[in-house]
Amino acid sequence: MTETTVSATFTLSAFGDEISDDLQEQVQLLRELGIGYLELRGVWGKNVLHLDDDEVGRVKQICADHGIGISCIGSPVGKSPIKAPIEQEMANLARIFEIGAALGTRRVRFFSFYPPDTQDNTPYDEYVQEAIDRLAQMTELAEREDFVLLLENEKGIVGDTLERCHALVSAIDSPHLRFLWDPANFVQVGVMQPTEQGWPLLGAFVAYVHIKDAVLADGSVRAAGEGDGQVGELLDRLRDSGYRGFLSLEPHLAVAGHSGGFSGADGMTYAVRALRQLMAERGCAETE
Repeated sequence: MTETTVSATFTLSAFGDEISDDLQEQVQLLRELGIGYLELRGVWGKNVLHLDDDEVGRVKQICADHGIGISCIGSPVGKSPIKAPIEQEMANLARIFEIGAALGTRRVRFFSFYPPDTQDNTPYDEYVQEAIDRLAQMTELAEREDFVLLLENEKGIVGDTLERCHALVSAIDSPHLRFLWDPANFVQVGVMQPTEQGWPLLGAFVAYVHIKDAVLADGSVRAAGEGDGQVGELLDRLRDSGYRGFLSLEPHLAVAGHSGGFSGADGMTYAVRALRQLMAERGCAETE
């Protein structure tokens, strides 16, 4: 029998733009659902990267008024061509750091770049070193600015499979670059039993988790525990390793797009209930 690590705790967060484009509606539902944190990706028709200082100030005030913290900046940095000059992405990252600092978070989600041809991921290995070189530059900036970059696995980018994600994070091996595990994204690139196969490779690097599930047969997105992403098994591994961090809901139950998704209030409510049920079954303690 596996002994539960009592020090493991899980704090829920959610992508507010999965609920609504309006920040007031986002934070009101989060409060109703008993969730105290927002992962900021989009609001008022803008991606977080394009918010001006006044808008960042509004975000800060509205969240403070509702007692909502910012768990992470869900940036689009690294969702760009690997052959494009890196200077623009470095500038984007610097701006994201300014926004994160203003909103009281030192966590930033980012990606590992699009290879020239994304029709088939079989040649992606040849871009691993180039991606490592770019991530190393970004990690140096994160270290100087005291941020933690969270590298998300994603379809269509260099870091899509378990093996390539491991190659990237292990090559950098920095406390300022950690891994962000997304079960559904692994399923959508054909990874079978992602937790069983992937935890030995990536478990030591995991510092943040996105919660959505998906079905291998067609890649369709589901709530936690309703697909092939082994979300329950992932919770087991996190629990037994003493994980103390965020589970951020990104359900994509209505729309699963290239740069984001949407679930609506009902979809988010359903996704939260599904996750909490799965957590209860797995003996995972939720904390604020």
